[in-house]
Formats: sequence, structure tokens, C-alpha cells
Amino acid sequence: MTRRLVVALLALIVAVVVAAMVPLAINSTGHDRESFLDDTAETARTYAAIEQAPLSGSPNPSVLKILQQVRMVGDGLMVIPVHPHGSNREFRTGMPPGDWGAMAAEVKTLNTHSRTASNAQTITQLNGSWAAAATAVYDHGEGPVVGVVILARSAAPLNAEIRTLWLILGAIGVAAILGATLLAVWLAQWVSKPLAGLDAAARKLADGNLTIRAKPGGPPELRRLASTFNTMAGRLESLVHGSRAVVADVSHQLRTPLAALRLRLDLLHADAADTDPEMAAELAGAQDEVARLSRMVDGLLAVARAENVLPQPRAIDIAEVAHERVAAWLPVAEDRGIDLTATGAKVVGWLGEGHLEQILDNLIANALDALSAGDKIKIHAADTADGVRITVTDNGPGMSEEDRERAFLRFTSKSVGGTGLGLAIVHRLTTSNGGHAALEPAPGGGLLVVLDFPGVPGAQDGQGRASRQAAAAAATTDAADASQVQAVSG
Repeated sequence: MTRRLVVALLALIVAVVVAAMVPLAINSTGHDRESFLDDTAETARTYAAIEQAPLSGSPNPSVLKILQQVRMVGDGLMVIPVHPHGSNREFRTGMPPGDWGAMAAEVKTLNTHSRTASNAQTITQLNGSWAAAATAVYDHGEGPVVGVVILARSAAPLNAEIRTLWLILGAIGVAAILGATLLAVWLAQWVSKPLAGLDAAARKLADGNLTIRAKPGGPPELRRLASTFNTMAGRLESLVHGSRAVVADVSHQLRTPLAALRLRLDLLHADAADTDPEMAAELAGAQDEVARLSRMVDGLLAVARAENVLPQPRAIDIAEVAHERVAAWLPVAEDRGIDLTATGAKVVGWLGEGHLEQILDNLIANALDALSAGDKIKIHAADTADGVRITVTDNGPGMSEEDRERAFLRFTSKSVGGTGLGLAIVHRLTTSNGGHAALEPAPGGGLLVVLDFPGVPGAQDGQGRASRQAAAAAATTDAADASQVQAVSG
């Protein structure tokens, strides 16, 4: 953003400077040239007035002084007689090469009908090196034109003055652009730095860091925006922590009375088992409900912990973790007659330590509860263009489209004894790690759970599998933390 602002401001300032300086320089240059030509023409008219007497036949010693003066200043002077009855003496000194005869004829033609020197017309010319002015000489100031005076003056002083003018204006323009650049950079940073900080704070807040706050700075509007953002973040933190605290506290407080109630029911059931079978059956049903309530409380605690997750991502070998969880659950699966397998080579994902174990535990537990003897569960890990994908496929009864749409919501389970919290935990842990979870019908019947996770940063498409396998070699394969959220049937 800083670069775009600086470029935009500089483009505007350069356009303003060019629009102001170039016309000014052109106008000043034209004025200097015009002044130089006017001065040359005026000098030529002065010389023409002095030459009137010599060309009409009267001696004038000042002509020699004029020639001497012209030589001293480095100018060129030429006096051409054009009247047959006047003097035929032609003076010439220091004149550069040129078609001066044609210039003299043009002056004579222009002044053919003019009878006095005051009405004489002067011709000026300017090329790269010389400025010339030609004017008519009259017989004693009146009467016919008897000659032409041509004065040639070096244009070096004019060119030097013009170069100096352009240099000065150019230096002013460059200084203005440099100053404007510094000002533009300062203004851009003044605006963009607070915006960048606000954007970073918003990203961290979206990632789950509720303690993040934006640092106010920049223009008043941005300071007000940062203050509003901080107020919003503070209220959001209070609401989320309050909600989590309530759920955790209530769940924790319920565990003790539920445990006591279950103990009493167990004692009553033991006493009634031999004396009152009907009462024992009722007590067994009550025990089941208490057990279900206990699982729900444990699930609420698990959800509260999952929602409080702030991932510290690292490289995780997805396939290896999947094989580990399959090995851990394999005795349960074999006891129920269910085929549980994991496939896939080394695949590296980027997620928090222990989170994948919790996700797979919940998915495997849900699948085992939904399947019957002879069914199959297959876990597969593979690379994708954007990261890694884990699929958990079973050939059980599956779920309807409506159930799949609501499966990640809490307390939506339709299975007997389920709490509907297991898939909610899976969804929370997946999304908190920047991933995506989806439920689809499996080919041939059953349920397909698709989990997409980001790949290891820096493993670009051009590097491919080799980069991911190199990261997998460095990935730690420690067991999941003992305090991980336990699987909750859903």
C-alpha cells in the first residue's frame, strides 16, 4: 500500500511540476530570444542612422569608430549600398558566412514605399550561433533607401542564458520532486503503517488470539478505527471467555453430583437385583441415562477446551499419526469385528501438536459406534495442490443430506446415547488450524469425512513432494498430550 500511495502522489506531483515548469521555461526562453533580437535590431538601427551621411556622399569619421567598436565586441557589421546615386562603398567586418545579399534585397523591398527612417522596417534572424538584424539606410533620414545595414551578433550569450534558465528551473523541479517524495513517503507510511497493524491485529483475532489489540496511530480517522477495533476485541474476548467459563464451570460442577447419583443408583440396583427384578430394570435404565448425562458433561468440557485452542502449528507427518491412531484403536475394532486400516505414504501437514490425534480419535470412535461387525473403516492421507487431505471412509449406514448439513452443530446426534459433540470438536479443531471439514456420501454407501489442511509454508508447488517429505523427516512424532480431549461419541 505504501508503494502505491507513493507512486500515485509522485505521479501527481511530477505532472504538476512539469505542467508548471515547462511552459514557464518555454515562455522565458522565448522572451529572452525576443529581447536579444530586439536589442540587436535596435543596435542595427543606431548604426544605420550613423551611416546615412557616408552613404549619401558626406564624410563621417564616426564610421571608423563604429567598425572599431564592432570588432571589439566580436560582432559582425555589413553596410551594402543599394541606390545607384549614392555611395558605392561597402563596409564589412567580422561577418559570418551567409546569404546577406538576399537579406539586404528583402529589406529594400519592405522599405520601398517608406520615405523616412522612423518608418523603416527591420528584419531579424536567429540560428543556433548568430542573431542578425538588417535595416534600411535613408538619404539623410529621408528620401529613398540608399543602403542596408546588417548586424550579426553571436548568440553564445543568449544560449548560455537559456541553459542557465533551464538548469535553474530543472534544479527547482528536482528539488520539488525530492521534497515531494519525502513528503509522500512520510504520508504513505503515516497512513499505511497503522492500517497494516490493524490488519495484522484483525488476522490474529480471526485466528483465535482474543488478547490482541491494535496500536492506535496515523490520522484521526485511523486512530478512531483502532480504538473501535480494540473495544470490539475486548467485548468479544469477554463474551467468549464468559461463555467458555460458564460451560466449563457448569460442566465441572455437574460431574460431582452426577458421580454421586450414579453411585447411589449402583447401590440401589445391586440391592434390587435379587429382591425386585422390575425395580432393578428401572434402575438400570436410570443408570443408562446418568451415564449418558455424564458423557454429555464430559463432551461439554471437551468442547470448551477445543474452543480455547490457540494452535502453534508445526510440521506433522499426517500418515504416521493416522497409523498410530489406527494401532491404538485396533483392539477395539477387532473386538467388534470391524476392519480398521490406514494408508498413505509420508504426507506433511501444518497444524497444532496433538490436534490431529484428537480429530482422528473422535472420527474413529464415531465410526466404530455406527458400524456393525464385518464393516470397514479406511483412513487415507495424500498431498493436494493446496496442502494435504485426510479421508475417513466407512461402509456403514451413512447419513442423510440434512443430517450431514447439521452434523457439525452441537447436540444434533440421532444415534442412541450420542451427545452430538464429537463432530463439533472435529470441526472446531480443523478450522482453528486453517483447515476445512466436510461430510459426503461414500462411494458404494456409507460416510466419507474429508479433512483438508494447509501444507508446510515454503513447500511450493515447484518443490512438490520432495519438500514435504524433507519436512516430514524433521517432524516430531511424540505421542499426543495426556490432557488431549477425549473422544466423545456422536
